[in-house]
Formats: sequence, structure tokens, C-alpha cells
Amino acid sequence: MKKNKKQIKLLAIIDEILNGREGNVLSLLEDKSNMYARKTALGMKTSLGWRELTYDGLGLLSRRIASYLINDIGAKRDEKMAILSESKPEYGACVFASVMAGMTTVPLDIKLTIYELTSILSDCLPSVMFVSQSHLDKALELQKAIPSIKHIILMDEVQLSNGLQSIYTLPTNYQCKWRHRSRKSTMFIIYTSGTTGAPKGVETTFGNILAQLADLKVMLRKIFPQRGDVRILSILPMNHLFEMTVGLATFLNFGFSVYYTKSLKPKDVLNIIQDRQINFMILVPAFLRLLKNVMEAEIRNSSKWYKFTFPIKFFAAKFIPFRCFKKLMFKRLHKLFGGSFKACLSGGAPFDLETAIFFRRIGIDVYEGYGLTETSPVATMNLDKNRDMRSVGKVLPSYEAKIDSETGELLLKGPSIMKGYHNQPELTKQTIDKDGFLHTGDKAKIDKKGRVYITGRLKNMIVLSGGKKVFPEEVEAVLEKSDKFAELCVTGISREGGAKDGTEDIAVVVVPTGYMREQYQGEELMKVMREEVKHLSKSLAPYKRPINVIITDGPLPRTATRKIKRREVKELIKA
Repeated sequence: MKKNKKQIKLLAIIDEILNGREGNVLSLLEDKSNMYARKTALGMKTSLGWRELTYDGLGLLSRRIASYLINDIGAKRDEKMAILSESKPEYGACVFASVMAGMTTVPLDIKLTIYELTSILSDCLPSVMFVSQSHLDKALELQKAIPSIKHIILMDEVQLSNGLQSIYTLPTNYQCKWRHRSRKSTMFIIYTSGTTGAPKGVETTFGNILAQLADLKVMLRKIFPQRGDVRILSILPMNHLFEMTVGLATFLNFGFSVYYTKSLKPKDVLNIIQDRQINFMILVPAFLRLLKNVMEAEIRNSSKWYKFTFPIKFFAAKFIPFRCFKKLMFKRLHKLFGGSFKACLSGGAPFDLETAIFFRRIGIDVYEGYGLTETSPVATMNLDKNRDMRSVGKVLPSYEAKIDSETGELLLKGPSIMKGYHNQPELTKQTIDKDGFLHTGDKAKIDKKGRVYITGRLKNMIVLSGGKKVFPEEVEAVLEKSDKFAELCVTGISREGGAKDGTEDIAVVVVPTGYMREQYQGEELMKVMREEVKHLSKSLAPYKRPINVIITDGPLPRTATRKIKRREVKELIKA
């Protein structure tokens, strides 16, 4: 794709941003702390009420933690710092402290098992782990298995800490010589797989993140033309790079207030939206459908007159371009969102077009982003006023996109492309070609206006309805330990129609050994196979466990090099 005059102009703006103070992470943190000092930066509702950190308070807490890391425990430049915690304001302070101390942050998925986390930590070998009180037992168990973890620091104000330091009991020292690092240095290692012998850790550099901030600063002006007092609710876990880059870094860069929630029950989320007069959310399509269900229940429980007039108003809204009129037409529904809610950004899973149209019709915009952890993570955004909602939008200004003429694969190139996979140079070479293009594994087409349409997937990754991504190889590595299976293949079964259209469920096709077939037949054989899969899957996070077990006589279809033909296995399941 050749860049037009508008894109060239945007690139000039981005280059100016990157070459100014915003091109230096430490300067950026200092500037935002000073610029928005008394304004709420991060907040969360707890059992004791609202806990909020101002920009000034966030800066002070970050400096306090960083000073402790450098002065008291002697953390070295480029050492790894792991975080095991649910989303909370203190999470951001720990990340910024890591930056100041010159460390590399490794955010961990709290839903992973000890087995999976041990595999990840054995790969990156952190020296420090920050952990919330609710996951302390798991952290202590991990420390026994990973000798590199010398220090565990709590992220809560606690009374019983087992002798451990808390970020709130650290020495009140806010001064230190902060460690500058080059743009090529690794800022994050984000693990997208954790059960195979070589976990897949994506190395994201300071340059990658700065390029994302610059791109998103330009792109999001379409949604937020005037900064003002914007309040964001983010429900995604902070171990996801989408949350880290957009929900934390980008929105703080804009001077917004970001809030988190402990509960993901729609009723609790809506209460927070009302309480804090939230304007904007980032979420996955599955949660958007839950909110739609709540609104449809509100319609069903309303008066007969409202139920009669709603379809008429809903149809008429299709031809009304002004959000303010739609807000008046559907005032009852907007009241559920506190009256100030305007839009949300969806990512992480295939878009539910019907749900997006529903929200847009009643006056709540839904924008979509597309990307990969390997693209840091946002690569495209669909923000145009008259956008085609089947598209994932146009690539960010600093990106170059093209379609492989032979495979139809989407290839991306730009300053946000990852440094590579940690400790896996060969896998990195397979993913990023000699010309610097990242092979996304997604089939796509690009129209004359530059809009990208994802049409399929070349890679094996399974995308669940909540946006979680599962690699079949990591599930297979666990199940292959059984002596009851002669062969097996893990794959995704696509859902067709309904609320989860386009997403997948995890299935495993197993070929029992000859011995098992001699011992069991029919329903009894199926029961034994299912129990074996269930037993072995306990070492996996719940969302990675197969929910469908299919038995076949085998052998499974394979290539000349003995690789399983996954596409043919899917056809076998359908048959």
C-alpha cells in the first residue's frame, strides 16, 4: 500500500512527537505527573469505597518503588520484574517503577496454573515479583520452584504480610538517578503461551510502545477531539498488551481518568459507570453482548407502550445521524449507562456485527481495533464516521500493510513490530521476514480506500468468545503425556449463528491405543477417554481445557513430513 498525502502528513506529526519529549518514556512520565497533578489517574472501587491515585500520587508511588528497587535491593538494569495481580491502580505504579529502574516488566496471567507459570518464569527468570494479596500463596509457591526470584513485594496495604514488604511500607525515598534505556531495549515480555518446553514470550521495546502512543495520539483524536475530563472504564486484564498500551499508557498520555472493577457482572459494571459517570470503555465483544442482554431485559420489563414503540424508534434511528437525538429517543437505555456514556473500543476477538449495530443505533458508538501482541498490539482501527463495520479499519499511520499474493496473508511492517520472541531466534525469523514484514497468520483483503477486512486465519490459534487465545500445540503437549492415546489433535470448532457466531470452542480428536480398544467399547470407551482428557487438563487454565472430545479409529491425516493436517481433522469433526 502506497501512502497518500494525508498519511505522509500524519507520519510527519508522529515523527515530531517521537523526536520531542514524548519520545522519551521517563520525560513523558514526568510531564504527565506535572501537567495533571491533582487529577485522578487511576481508580478502583473496593469494599471500603473508592481508591484513587492522582497523577501526582501515581508519580510519587512509582518513584518510591523505583528507589527501593535500585537502592535497597540492588536491582540491575535489564533484570526482569514479574507482576502477578488482578487489574488495580497499583499495577500501573509497579510498571512505571520498572521503567524508572531500567527493568523489563513481565505481566503474568492470574488464570494460569502453577505448572504454566513455572514454565514461563523458567524462561524469563525474574529477580523480583510484585503480587497482590489474593495471589500471594501462588507467588510463594512459584518462588520455591524458580530460584531467580529473590524478592516478593506485595501490592496492597496489608496488616499480615508474612514478613514481606508492601509498596506502602517501603522507605519514603522518592529520589534516585533514573535509568534511561534506548528505544531498542525491551520494555515488556508478554507471554502468549506457557505449557510447551519453550514458552512464546513477545519482546516489546520502548520504541514499539512510543510508536504506538504516537500513532494512537493521532488516531484517537477522531473519538476525543477535545480532551476535557474523560473517564474510562477498563475491564481487560492488565497482563494483556492491549490493556497496557491503550487502557493504561495511551489514556494516561491523554490525561484521562482510568477506572477498574473487581466484578465483571454487568450489573456491577453498570453501577460503576453510573457512579463515576464513565464516558468510554475498552472491552471484548463477549462483554458487549452481555451488556446488550441487560438492555434487552430492560426493554422486556418496561411498559407495553414502550415495548410497542421501541421497534419503531429503533428502525427510525437508522436514518438519524445525530447522536444527541438518539440519546433522547432511547433515554431509558442511556440511563442504565449513567447518561454520560458515549462509546467503547472493542478488540481481541471477532466482531459481533449485530451487537455493534444495536449499540450504534441507540446512540452508543462501537469502534473496533485489530492487532496482535506482536504488533504492540494495535495495527488497525475502524474510527471513520461513515465506517464499514465489517472492516477492522485502516492501518495506523506508521504501518505499511500488504497481502501475500500466494497465501492471501496480511503482512505488516512498522516501528511497532515486536523485537522478537524471547530466547527463540528461529521462531522470530519464521514470523518476521528479511524485509521486516510480520506474517500475521490472518487472511485478509484491502480495498481501494485502504480498509482492511479479515477473511480467515492461516495459523492454528483458537480464538474463544471472550477474546482469549489458545494455541493447540500447548494443549496437545499436556494431553500427549497419556499412554491411553495413540494420536490426538486439538483444534477449534467454529460456532455458527447466535451471539457467539465466528468464535470457537476447543475440541480434541483422540485415537485410543489398541490396548484401550481391547478393554473398552462404545460409551464406556468414550467415558474413559473423556475422564483422561479432564484429568490431564487440570494443569491448564480452565479456558484452555477441551470441552469436546471426539474419538476416531485413526490414523489421523498427516503430511509427508508427519505433521497433522489440521484442516482435514476439522473436516473429520464436521463429518
